[in-house]
Amino acid sequence: MHVKDIISLIEEYAPLKLQASFDNSGLLCGDPEREVTSVLLCIDVTEEVVEEAIAKGHDLIISHHPLIFGGLKHITPATYVERCVIKAIKHDITIYASHTNMDVVTNGVSGRMADKLDLVNRQILQPEGDPLAGNGFGIIGELQHPVESMTFLQQVKEIFRCDRLRYTTPHLPTIQRVAVCGGAGASFFNRALANHADIYISGDFKYHDFFLTEKRVIIADIGHYESEQFTKEIFYEILTKKISKFAIQFSEINTNPIKYL
Repeated sequence: MHVKDIISLIEEYAPLKLQASFDNSGLLCGDPEREVTSVLLCIDVTEEVVEEAIAKGHDLIISHHPLIFGGLKHITPATYVERCVIKAIKHDITIYASHTNMDVVTNGVSGRMADKLDLVNRQILQPEGDPLAGNGFGIIGELQHPVESMTFLQQVKEIFRCDRLRYTTPHLPTIQRVAVCGGAGASFFNRALANHADIYISGDFKYHDFFLTEKRVIIADIGHYESEQFTKEIFYEILTKKISKFAIQFSEINTNPIKYL
């Protein structure tokens, strides 16, 4: 199995052409013709993740967030990004990322959030591109039965393994219509509102964003990493459905840079 073969499986599921203009998904480091024996799946590429790949003999790292966003004018030990690139090249490790293209496909990042919450009657929250393709950011759907508001928030906290969950005062006794968006979803708040969501679950809301609810919808900020952590499962399922007897492992490094006391 070669790098290009693995890439083709991922891009068949989440085509690279779907990525946002600011993004840098795709092959970031390494030779697409290289043979692969072991894959490490992660959300972010950090020095600890590269060291893990070296220690465990992985020759391909697949991440959700791209290690390189902007162009590198030099490759020195000055930043963690450059140090990761140096180590990867030195140890012949290939790095690939599937970011916003994995965000916008129906069964991508937000679709996995909806799976975890068992949402039914799903629709795309913010359609993108060809309407017939069914791509876009976020998902809105329904719980099979209404759930008491605070009970549901506690369930969300547990499902997404949140150390802390920020939310607005529940103005409804129960919740049934739920909108979700992986990553930084504050910009799609109005879409959740227009679609009559009882609650909007995403990450990276600013202080003043919480005032916008005006008792029309509950905001639940579970955190950027927390909302995207299950993307590794998507990578795993894509590869294991087509590749048998191949070493694919989840990174054991928690790359969430935010800690709570």
